This record gives sequence, structure tokens and C-alpha cells, in this order.
Amino acid sequence: MEQIYVIMLIALGILAIIDLMVGVSNDAVNFLNSAVGSKAVSFKTTMIVASLGVLVGAMFSSGMMEIARSGIFVPSMFSFNDVMIIFLAVMITDILLLDVFNSLGLPTSTTVSIIFELLGAAVCLALYKIYSTDDSFDNLGMYINTKKASTIVYSILLSVLLSFSLGSLIQYISRLIFTFHYEKKLKYFGAIFGGVAISAITFFILIKGLKGVSFISKEQFAWIDHHQFLILGVNFVIFLILSQILISFFKVNILRVIILIGTFALALAFAGNDLVNFIGVPIAAFNSYQIFQGSGISGDDFMMGALANDDIVAPFYFLLLAGVVMVITLWTSKKAKSVIETGVNLSRQGDGVEKFSPNTASRFIVRLGVNIGEGINYFLPNKLQIKIDERFKSVTKPTKNTKDEPAFDMVRASVNLMVASILISIGTSLKLPLSTTYVTFMVAMGSSFADRAWDRESAVYRIAGVFKVIGGWFFTAFVAFILAFIMAYILKVGEVFAFVGLLLLLGIMLYRSSRKHKVKIKEEEEVKSLRREDIGTVNEMITESSSQIAKVFRKTSALYSNLIDNLSLQDLAKLKQNKKDQKKLEKEIDELKSNVFYFIKNLDDNSVEASKFYILILGYLQDMVQSIDFITSNSYSHVNNNHKKLKFNQIKGLKTIDQQLQQLLYSLEESFKNEDFYKIDLVLNDKQILLDTVSNLISKQIETIRTTETSPKNSKLYFALLLEVNDLVKSITNLLELFKEFNKLNKN
Repeated sequence: MEQIYVIMLIALGILAIIDLMVGVSNDAVNFLNSAVGSKAVSFKTTMIVASLGVLVGAMFSSGMMEIARSGIFVPSMFSFNDVMIIFLAVMITDILLLDVFNSLGLPTSTTVSIIFELLGAAVCLALYKIYSTDDSFDNLGMYINTKKASTIVYSILLSVLLSFSLGSLIQYISRLIFTFHYEKKLKYFGAIFGGVAISAITFFILIKGLKGVSFISKEQFAWIDHHQFLILGVNFVIFLILSQILISFFKVNILRVIILIGTFALALAFAGNDLVNFIGVPIAAFNSYQIFQGSGISGDDFMMGALANDDIVAPFYFLLLAGVVMVITLWTSKKAKSVIETGVNLSRQGDGVEKFSPNTASRFIVRLGVNIGEGINYFLPNKLQIKIDERFKSVTKPTKNTKDEPAFDMVRASVNLMVASILISIGTSLKLPLSTTYVTFMVAMGSSFADRAWDRESAVYRIAGVFKVIGGWFFTAFVAFILAFIMAYILKVGEVFAFVGLLLLLGIMLYRSSRKHKVKIKEEEEVKSLRREDIGTVNEMITESSSQIAKVFRKTSALYSNLIDNLSLQDLAKLKQNKKDQKKLEKEIDELKSNVFYFIKNLDDNSVEASKFYILILGYLQDMVQSIDFITSNSYSHVNNNHKKLKFNQIKGLKTIDQQLQQLLYSLEESFKNEDFYKIDLVLNDKQILLDTVSNLISKQIETIRTTETSPKNSKLYFALLLEVNDLVKSITNLLELFKEFNKLNKN
């Protein structure tokens, strides 16, 4: 019987590696956002510093906290078999949950997820034991440490509010002092700022990062804990002097130093303390097996009271392996980049394409904020308002949204790291289990709010994004509990069969998730490739416009052809996919329109006609996409409502139009792709053939209605498709005539 437990341990070891990979992908946002967003140093340098922090934190971590073994449930009330089921349920749930958040590009708390998974699985087995032994449900508290779970919920609410408020306040004060012209101010205030920031970050390393590490004894940590103010004072003096020396004699930008040290500190603390979220449960299972091995008692009868022993530690080689896996994941995970992009996108200073859609709550908060701001300004003297506004004016407003442009400056990045370090240190010293994800994310949001990054142009989108992320956090706790509860029940009832089945299901879901994410990344990169911000001349603009037009012609042709085939077969699933494809095309056009402002700014010759030409081109492309949208939506709605199929002659007519449209669009695609614009005249002459075909088909359908009984719904759809093709061809004609005219003027 022990063999099955060995297999379960091996499975848990594999799950631990997978959990490390999905966990690091999500938690990387905690310690990389500030450095990546500010571009204080190169991305490679940032990754090296973070990797060192992760590796050092992992190797010197105890790798184990009592929370995985006995912090949530009482081990003495569970058998060895029950404990192994709890651990398996937790790991399967954790991997599924974190992978979903990574795929969505949303940061969540691995601490909260592991705690509520442990709680859900333990509650399930506790209720199972109570029910099977006819015990009273009032005794559930004997199995579960409910006090711990409630403390965590309170600390979540506290950390969200406190982090945002403190981040806003300190960033506001810092910006008033340094302004956006901070290079000049660093000569006078840089040493003081460096002393405060580096002292706070190093204090964070001592209190949070080194808590429970193997090379610091309990007595040494107790001394550090009891002399916190002395350590802070000495650190401040030392780093104040050191900062002044670096600024005055070595001309070092102290903000870069703060950002590098802060990145290292958060990475070290993450690996040193949050490692339990990924490998704590499998190591607890390994410790459980060591206790059970050789007992001679069955797994159902052997009680696990010894698991609560404080002397249990994690083997060093497990920690080293975990550190290596985390570093490799940090460098290779594409999902980590998606999560980081969300945090940076929501806190960036400049304009650009917003990732989230506004909602009622975000609109209400923006209106409330505007009204409050106007009320405050009513009482403030005008001179004071002008002075404050001057402090928040950028050196130069960006004229284009380049990839190399930082999302925010180094002052804000330093504040983010400093405030997050202070808050997590305070939380740890007060024994509050604050989540590093919650603190770092909300500090970043608060500092961006105070820095006026959320202006009237972007606030409604940013606030909606923050709500979505925060909602995801609380949703995490609920889903983690329910899903772990279900997994534990399936494993308890299904035993070996459930164990094998759930592992296979997990593998399939991870494989599908990986494939979907690759497709999603490819689509996003295709959309991003449309953002050409380096166009400076009219000729470059014509070349780029030609490329964009050729793509739209190709995709329009494919969409219409597939749509007619699927409509004739009444294939609802494929028609639904046509709708998705159409939305992707519409999104691409919206992306181009969002970039018009930067395009106009960047034209070197300041040609009004060229800018107007580009705007009109986008307008005609949008008209084309709207025609395809109308055709797609009506076709899907017709089939979805289970109306009668189109008649044979109707399908034949639509196929004829499809062939002619295919030929027309293919010729145009080749012309624009190769910039052979002399063919435009030929196409303009041929388009009349297609319009005549549409007209003849409309006449035939009118005659059919007058002479033959037919379906009103079919006629409505058929006329709608024909008329919309007519509009589509006219949009194409208008685009061609505009392009032909502008190209002729440009050559002259």
C-alpha cells in the first residue's frame, strides 16, 4: 500500500515544479514592475539582479512555514491518507488557478490562493470525517484554524487601502519636491532621499527577507526585531553619507541605485518567504511520509500530530532546485511578461491604447474625483494652484508612443519600491500576513494616481482595470476554497482512479492553455505591429498605408468567403468563429485609429493633406469592416434563431458574388502589396460588373417574391446581404479613388 504514497510524492514533486513555474510567472510582477516600467537600467540587468535576489532568497530560506503544515488545519485530527489528499487537492487547484490568472495577464496573490486552498481541502475532509463518524458539526473548529483565515481577510482589506493611500501621499510629496525635472533637484535632495529609501529597503531585507532564513539564528533575529529603530537610524546615517559621496564625487544617479537595491530586496523576500506557496505543500507531504514511513500502521489510521513539530525543516537541495527553476522561469516565461505588462500599463504616465474597458463604477469615481477636485480648487488660492501645477508638468510631452519610452520616471519607481518595502516590513513586525502582490500593486496604483498619470483621458480605463484586478483577488479566495473542496472530495471518494484522472485532466488543461496563450500572444503582436510610430515622410506613409490596405483586403476576402460557405451549411459554430475573426479585424482598425494622433505629430513635412489622406483611408477601411460586421452578425443571427435555410438560387447568387469579390480583392491586394497602383484604373472599371450582378440578383429576388411563396426571413437576410455587398464595393471604390488621386498629387 505504501507504493501508492510514493507515487503520490513523485506526482507532488512534479506538481511543485509546475507550480513554481506558474507561480513565478504571476509573482514576477511584484519585483520587476518598477525597474521595467522606469527603464532605469536595461532589461537584462534588471533580470540579472532579480535572478540573484531570487536565487539567494531561495537558498537561504527555510523554505518552510508552519502555514503549509499546521497553520490552517490541525494535523493531529487527520490521518496520513487524509493529509496526502489535502496536499494533492491543493497543488492541483493552485496550478489551475494561477495558470488561469497568468493567461489573463492578471496578478493575484499566491499567498491567499494557497491558504484558501488548504482551508477548502481541509474543511472538505473534516466535514467528511464528521459525517462518517456521526460527530457534531459544531466540532468543525477542532479541525480548522479559523482564526488564521479571518486574520488574512482583514489584512487584505487593510493592505489594499493602506498601500494605495500611502503610495499616493508619498508620491505626491516626492513629486512636489523633485518635479519632473528631478535631475537638477537630486543635487540638493538626492542624498536625503537616497538615505531614506535605501534605509527602508535594507530594513525590509532584515525584517521580511531574512525572517526564518537558515543562516540567521532566532536569537539574532530577535535582537534585530528589538532594535529596529537603532538599526534604522544607523542605516540612515550610513546611506545618507554614501548617497552624497556617490552623487557628488562619482556623479551616480542615486535613483538607479535605489531601484536596483529595491528590486533585489523584493526578489529576495519573494523567494525567501513566498517559496512556501509553491513547494511548501509538497515538502510538507515529504515530511509527512518521513514521519509515516516504517510505522507499520495503515495510512487511514496513522494520525499526523507530529507534523506540527517546529523542528521540521526543508532539505537544502530542494531549496536549491526550487531557486534554479524560479530563475529559469523568470527568463523564459511569456506569461510572466503578460502579467508585468498589465501592472506597467495601468500605471504608465503617457497615453496609449488602454487594456481595460470602462464600467459604471469607474465612471462614477472619475466624476466624483472631478467634482472633488473642482471643490478643492475653489478654496485654494490661484497662485498656489499654479505653483502646484508647475511641479507636475513634464519636461516635454511625448509626441510619439515609442517602445523605448519609459512608462514612468525613476522618482516614481523609487517611491514604489520604498513604500512597498516599508509597508511589508511593518506588516511583518505586526505579525500581519500582508500579501506582497497586494502591497506592490496597490502602491504602484496609488503613486500613478498621485502623479496625475490618471488624467481625464485615461482615468476611467485605469480605474476599471484596478477594479478588475482587485475583484480577481477576492474571487481567487472564493474559487480557491470551492475548487480545492471539490478536488479533495473527488480524491477521497475516487481514490486511485480519481488521482490518475485528475492528473491527466490537469495535463490536458495546461497543454490547451499553453496553446491558447501562444495564439493570443501572436494576435497581440500582430496588432502591435500596426503601431508604426517611425513614419516621418509622405512616401513612408503611402508605403505603410498600402501594406495596411492589402491586409484588410486579404482578411475581408477570406471572411466573406468563409461566411457564405458556413451560411449555406448553416454551421452555427463556424459562423460564431467568423464573428470572432471579424472582431479581430475591427480591433486592428481601431488600433490604427488610436495611433492617428502620434502619426500626425510625427510627419516631418507637416503635410495637412497627407494627414487628412491617412484619416480618410482609415475611415474607408472602417466602413469596409462595418459592412462585414453587418453581414456576419445578420448571418449568425439568422442561423442562431433557427430560421429556414436560404434557397438554392439564393446560395448560388451569393456564391457568384463571392467569386467576383474574391477576384476583385485579390487583384487589389496584389496591387497594394507590390505598390503597383497602375492597376487601380482597371479594377475601378471591373467593379461595375460586381455591382451589376448585385442589382440583377435583387431584381430576381423581387420577381421570386411576387410569383413564388417564400420565407420573409430569408428574403430579409438575402436583401440585407446583397445591399451590404453593394455598400462594401462602394467603400472600396471610394478608397481606391482617394488613393489614386493622392498618389498622383504626391508624384507631381
